Amino acid sequence: MSKKETTNPKEVKNQKYEVKKMNTSENLKKKKDKDLPWWVELLFIQLGLPDKLLIKILKAKKTSKEFIKNDKKSIIIFLFVISVLGYFYPVIKHAKNKLDCEVIAKNYIIKNKNIFEINNREIKMISTNFCYGGEEIYELENLKN
Repeated sequence: MSKKETTNPKEVKNQKYEVKKMNTSENLKKKKDKDLPWWVELLFIQLGLPDKLLIKILKAKKTSKEFIKNDKKSIIIFLFVISVLGYFYPVIKHAKNKLDCEVIAKNYIIKNKNIFEINNREIKMISTNFCYGGEEIYELENLKN
């Protein structure tokens, strides 16, 4: 009968530790050999911007990544609200412009046409018609003459 090979657990741990130690030293060399990002090389090496600015930029980048990681829900809600406002803004602006046009047309009718027979509802109707392309405002002059 042959003897079974026995392994010592301490030897196995030492071998694994040495392998890990060698891998970490290789990883450090790889990290050191990496090229700088293009923007760092352009701004801080070629143009010679101060290193304090690079430190501030990298800190801001780190804090923004942490903020995005921690507050995803609030960021999504904020972006949703902004997109809804951006979607409805043209509609609101158009309605505001039409209301402003009606007020200006109403004031124009009251000032320049000198018509006292027409009540406020009819003036509003004529001003709305004018703002939407109607020409009833010009017919008022014909009625006057």
